[in-house]
Amino acid sequence: MSKPLIPALGQFVAATAGRNMTRAAYAAVGLGVLTMVLLTINPAYEAAHHWVDAVLWVCLAYFVLEWLVRLRLAATSGRGWAYTGSFRGLVDIVCALAIPLALVLGTEPRTAWLLGVLWLVKLVPGIPGLRQLRRVLVLESGPLLSVLLIFLMILFLSSVAVYFLERDVQPQTFGSIPAALWWAVATLTTTGYGDVVPVTPLGRMVAALVMISGLGVFGLWTGILATGFAAETRRDNFLKTWESVSKVPFFAALGPAAIADVTHMLRTMDLPPRTMIIRKGQQGDCMYFIASGEVEVDLPGKKVQLGEGAFFGEMALLGNNVRGASVTTTKVSRLLVLDLVDFRVLMARHPDLAVTIDAEAKRRALENK
Repeated sequence: MSKPLIPALGQFVAATAGRNMTRAAYAAVGLGVLTMVLLTINPAYEAAHHWVDAVLWVCLAYFVLEWLVRLRLAATSGRGWAYTGSFRGLVDIVCALAIPLALVLGTEPRTAWLLGVLWLVKLVPGIPGLRQLRRVLVLESGPLLSVLLIFLMILFLSSVAVYFLERDVQPQTFGSIPAALWWAVATLTTTGYGDVVPVTPLGRMVAALVMISGLGVFGLWTGILATGFAAETRRDNFLKTWESVSKVPFFAALGPAAIADVTHMLRTMDLPPRTMIIRKGQQGDCMYFIASGEVEVDLPGKKVQLGEGAFFGEMALLGNNVRGASVTTTKVSRLLVLDLVDFRVLMARHPDLAVTIDAEAKRRALENK
């Protein structure tokens, strides 16, 4: 490969497969895995084996090229070993080399191409929720492991109990504790395949207790994960809102404690251009602060643009709650919304903000006359 071609390929891959998975990479993964599935359907493969083979080789070539260019870019920036040892680097290596290596070692081609299922792992870095899941698992590892220990205890105790009660009646099914473990797993997970069931009265009582315990154990796991996700979501929302609040000049004079107080009250809205926020004549129950972007206020005879740091909608909260003008976004905007009840609480806690908002409202009322 010529040297002038490498930078061009680097720019191409950087543009199409950067830090996160791009549409091209997603398409390659989806097309490759779908084609790999068709490979296992004999009638479909026999009817179009040339196309199936061609698509698989094209997808493999893409992943090999992607890996080589990323490796070269990382080496150029002095991060070659760091990239190779990272999760993304290992995934790229496996996706690029697993199938060729299997073919070189003499694996039957249709079997070797089954390793294409590993391409699905390339989607992992592009899933933002997985980072949150990892954090939840780390933070909640103690409670999760405690429930796992309870699960294993119930599993072993139930297998011993059913072995003792059923071994003489069903020696082929419950002839050993390892054999009874299959029944315990199927019952405790409430799967209940039905291929192995106790027949003695005491054995059925044990089965009932195991099924109820399974519901409780998995309920605990679900509750721990749900609570952890809710806490992480609140944390992320708080940090994002804090960042937005701190950028609004209106709140610049507040201390950290006051900003935290305001952050708990505000909710964020991300709006595209040409979105109507307020319609004239409607009842108003909130005001808005512009964290980023721009809005246009449609006043009688003129239109006023408000940019980052401005606020609007306060007139309906200070007096007449009927909206006096329509407001529409002119570009992508992030707004901080303060509801009427929180507005009154905030004004009571921070009189300086109340004075500032009241003064701005009077100024705008004079301008709009």
